[in-house]
Formats: sequence, structure tokens, C-alpha cells
Amino acid sequence: MLARARAAGAVDLEAVRRAVGAVRDPELDLALADAGMLGEVRLPRGGTVRVVLRLTTATCPLRAELIRDVRSAATAVAGVSDVEVHVEAMSETERMSLAARLRGGRGSRHPFGRESSTLVYAVGSGKGGVGKSTVTANLAVALARQGKRVGVLDADVWGWSIPQLFGVRRPPVALKGLMLPLPAHGVVLMSVGFLLEHDEPVVWRGPMLHKAIEQFLGDVHWGELDVLLIDLPPGTGDVALTLLELVPDAQLLVVTTPQPAAQHVAARVARMARDAGMPVAGVIENMSTHVCSSCDAHTPLFGAGGGERLAADIETALLGQIPLDLPLRSSGDLGVPAMVASPDAASVVEVGRIAARLPVARRSLVGRSLPLTVV
Repeated sequence: MLARARAAGAVDLEAVRRAVGAVRDPELDLALADAGMLGEVRLPRGGTVRVVLRLTTATCPLRAELIRDVRSAATAVAGVSDVEVHVEAMSETERMSLAARLRGGRGSRHPFGRESSTLVYAVGSGKGGVGKSTVTANLAVALARQGKRVGVLDADVWGWSIPQLFGVRRPPVALKGLMLPLPAHGVVLMSVGFLLEHDEPVVWRGPMLHKAIEQFLGDVHWGELDVLLIDLPPGTGDVALTLLELVPDAQLLVVTTPQPAAQHVAARVARMARDAGMPVAGVIENMSTHVCSSCDAHTPLFGAGGGERLAADIETALLGQIPLDLPLRSSGDLGVPAMVASPDAASVVEVGRIAARLPVARRSLVGRSLPLTVV
């Protein structure tokens, strides 16, 4: 009888439930069924299916996207002609249960300790203005396009710019003290800029900075990442020292320009990391030449050789030399990484090469001592 009904065009509700349940929530990176977000699925009439979607919050910023994906999944099932999506919010008990599940029994401890398989790169520079955040943003997208699961932690709490570079300007959803990183262009993001008004200054000192970074690592549902990029503030201050303490297996990527002034200051950051036992994964020279948008000529506006000299000085690899072109500059203003907006630009091609050259093996530093203490 069941076979005759299906042959006559009846809808298989179990097939609908499986299809819709497999839709992934982009913030949780979980299937709706696994996250407890799929409610009742029924057939009120003919080929019309009614699906109850249970969101983590009534004001879920991805509501429209999830409704669209649920409709698409359901209409792909044979016999479904229309989909009605009814949206509800989870109860407090359900939210608490989901938050506990996402933490996985680790409490407030962050997931990037020595037992983690995630590669952590701290992207640092000696001084501001060398394009460190732009390099971080585009490198993250390049790694994501290689099929890696990538997160970016904007630890430049005074001069945060990751929200601008990715075009994301909303606060994160919070589940009982656990924040969900914001997805954009295949990467998940967290920044103090998501928690503040656009022009609100951050006036924090050492202990507050330490606590903030600790929370951004431990109270964010990063999921199962392959790579975490941490955009450091320039210099050798409190945030850099905190990262050395909290993420002992991180590796440093040093960004400089060809100028001797930038090179010499960047060397101090590398030496600080080395003194504390943090490996230096390599040097990235940004703004190596200016690329003319009309004739494609390359002009060394900021001199030449700074990246090579720095790499030789600190005994590490020069991973690449990124030219400065119009797509790289304008993309930051538009809020779309150049890796997305201008994939054929000279700067973007070089970032892709750097992503392919990054060291991929974690370096275990078990047993090392930290001579630096954050107070």
C-alpha cells in the first residue's frame, strides 16, 4: 500500500525530514537535526509540506538564509510542490542544553591546547600600517578555498579591522555565555568590533586584555577548525604576551614591508616570540611593489629587500612578497576580501601562493618553559 501511495505522487515525509535535517546552520556548523533545530514535519494538504524551524534566538540574523535553505532541501524531495516554514525560538532549557553540548565538557577551557589538531598562526608586525590585517583576511579566505576550515580571531582590540575587511557589522549570537562566531566568505570570525559601536574606543589595560583574549578563545564555539589565524596588534605588548601563554603551540607569521624601518621593528616581534619558545613560521613581505592599474608596471615605492633581510636575520623562510595593487586596497574599503572580489589580481595570486607554502605540521612544544609572565 505504501509503495502504491508513493507511486501515485504521495510525499515521503521521512525523506523530507532527512533532507531538511541535513541542512547546516552556518554559525553552529551543525546539521539542523543534530542541533535540535528541526521541529515537526507534516503534510497539511496535497504536495505542501509544513516544517517547523527552531532557531537559537528569535532574532537570529541568519533567519532568512536558513528558511531559504530549508525550502530548497524540502522541494528537492519527490512530490513536494510547496513548503511552509514555521519559525519558533528554542526554549531556555533547550538553549542551555545546546550550549553544554557545544562546549563538549571542556567548560571554559579553550580548544586550542597541545592536544588540539588545529594549526594556530599568530599574525604579527612590529609597527602598524604594514597591512597585517589585510594579509590575515585574504590569507584566511585563501586557506578556506583550499578546503580548510578556517577561523580568524581579531586580537587587535584597539585597532580592530576584521569586521570592516569582511563586511560584517552585527553582534554575535550568544548561547548561555557561549558566543557563535560570525561566518563570512567561508571563514568564521570573532572580533571585539562585533560587540561595540563603530566609533567606540577600547580603553583596556593588561588584566582586561588578558581576560578578553581568554574569553575569545574559550567562550566562542569555534567548531572543528583546521586553521586559526590570530590577528595581533602591532608590537610586543600585552596581547602578544597573553597569546604566548594561552596558545603554547601557536606559530608566528611576521608581516613587514620592504622598508628598513618596518623590517627592524618586525625583527623585535620575532625575537620576542623566539625568546618565549614560539616558532616563527615565516615572513610575509607586503607592499613589495606598486602595480600600476594602467600599464601593469611594478614600482618599488617602499624600497626593496626588507622581507629577505628580515627572514635571513631571524633565520626563517620568506613565504612571499605581496604587491600593492588597486584591488587589494579597494577591497578593504568595500568589505569584501580581494581574494573574493578580484581573484586574478597580482596581490591575490601571491596570497594564494603563500597559503600553499604555509607549514602544515604542528610543532609540539610540550615541556617548554615560558620566561614571560602576564601580570
